[in-house]
Amino acid sequence: MIRVLVVDDQTLVRAGVTLLLRTAGEDVVGEATDGLEAVRMAERLRPDVILMDLRMPRVDGIEATSRILKALPATRVVMLTTFDDDAEVYGALRAGAVGYLLKDGEPDAMLSAVRRAAQGESLLAPAVMARVVRRAVQSHHQDVRGDTADPAILATLTPRERDVLALVGVGQSNAEIAESLHLGVTTVKTHVASVTDKLRLRNRVQAAVVAHRLGLVDDDFRLAEGLE
Repeated sequence: MIRVLVVDDQTLVRAGVTLLLRTAGEDVVGEATDGLEAVRMAERLRPDVILMDLRMPRVDGIEATSRILKALPATRVVMLTTFDDDAEVYGALRAGAVGYLLKDGEPDAMLSAVRRAAQGESLLAPAVMARVVRRAVQSHHQDVRGDTADPAILATLTPRERDVLALVGVGQSNAEIAESLHLGVTTVKTHVASVTDKLRLRNRVQAAVVAHRLGLVDDDFRLAEGLE
């Protein structure tokens, strides 16, 4: 059972999210109405995952995330918001959030996000992921080091690791990659960890950017020819 803290200044949203999580068998350890209360409750309750609203009174979700992760770096914060402004997306990711979901998404997607976050996966809503990767590919100012996009680095990966990197670039989860490649999820996690370690990447989003820069995935988030 995953211990979750729900943070939102809207009562109906908190109630709906809490009901959904509890019905699905997860343990909602608390509800906070703003970022300041979230920081205090997180330090006291030490949840596994925090579902964090973005815009709230007193302290917003980005600042609250930054404060919480300084004190509790193992906690996973997933932003759950109605806003998908680029500056806010990057602000949340810079603060250390592992995911960014939109409130108009499907309930099952939110539950999946909580469970994947608890397992240490990074995740973004598909539309947000696409924008993040496109912007990173085009701008060249991202945290991904320039030489990481050198095609020669593919030689450092095994064929299976290249397959996994390409599917990360498509936006698949570990479970989806496991199904695509007929592997166990644990094996996929091992491959993802090996890829990020070899390429000296910090997270899955950076790996997706590299997959695009290396031409493993096209602009429409499909596998390049020869990799399907």
